[in-house]
Amino acid sequence: MTPRRIAPVAIVVLLALVPLVFSDYFTGAVASKALYLGLAAASLTFLAGYGGMVSLAQTGLYGIAGFVMARFIVTNGMDPVVAALLALAVCVGFGVFYGALSCRSEGIYFLMITLALGVITYYFFAQVPSFGGHEGINGVRTPGWIGDPISDPAPMYYTALVCSVGAYALVRFVGGMPFGLALQGLRDEPARMRALGFDVTRHRTLAFTLAAAVAGIAGVLSVWYNPSVSPGSINLEQTINILIIAVIGGLYRLEGAWVGALVYALLDNYSREWTPEIGNVLGVTESRVSQIHTKSVLQLRAKLASFGR
Repeated sequence: MTPRRIAPVAIVVLLALVPLVFSDYFTGAVASKALYLGLAAASLTFLAGYGGMVSLAQTGLYGIAGFVMARFIVTNGMDPVVAALLALAVCVGFGVFYGALSCRSEGIYFLMITLALGVITYYFFAQVPSFGGHEGINGVRTPGWIGDPISDPAPMYYTALVCSVGAYALVRFVGGMPFGLALQGLRDEPARMRALGFDVTRHRTLAFTLAAAVAGIAGVLSVWYNPSVSPGSINLEQTINILIIAVIGGLYRLEGAWVGALVYALLDNYSREWTPEIGNVLGVTESRVSQIHTKSVLQLRAKLASFGR
């Protein structure tokens, strides 16, 4: 095997050792979260890197899969695996619809249309009572092999790892096929590809559909991880978070989606603990902060007193 092929295998092996090396808290709160957020970001990175389309609808598609699966499980008592498969089918269907609406445009227009679709999805789930409204859907059952992700996060982590490796391999495989090569041609020279007889809109819509499937898997995993779903998990803030994750890892590098997700998960979980130490690093001690606060209060009182006179 060449070094280029050995490296991905070595990385997967190292990732498989995470639950054995790190604590349950790190495995559940950081590693598992990074994997499913990386999947969501990878759907955006695929569109941007291979098709030149920066989509802000991926969080909405992520939410469609999560909400549909949660409703099937909680309301209809469906098996979690069957519910997940049906939810992915629904998500892919919406991916075709969203792609058909947005893929006729390019650049900033494509960006704004997908943003509008994501916002519409958020407001739909926030206001429809059958999906729980603003409270969302709680008490979602997970598959038997996952169990309780809080008390034993390892099964959830390995499930997310398998899905991430599968999605990465699938996207890489598609990218090397004639369809993927044509998609890259459409990214660079859409007018020339259209002149050669390629259906630009159809190719982009199919790419959007594949990205919707990847985002849908992330949505399913997020519900199994929590296990609940609410409109707050797909609002505008989360849309921006997914975009930031993709940008941190490199918007045009597929593996960077998981790197960005890991950075985000680390900051999200540990920044509150690290933040008080920043002042100490800068030489600002707790007593000094107290002195500055007292001085500011006294100055404010003096100004108010002089104003009163």
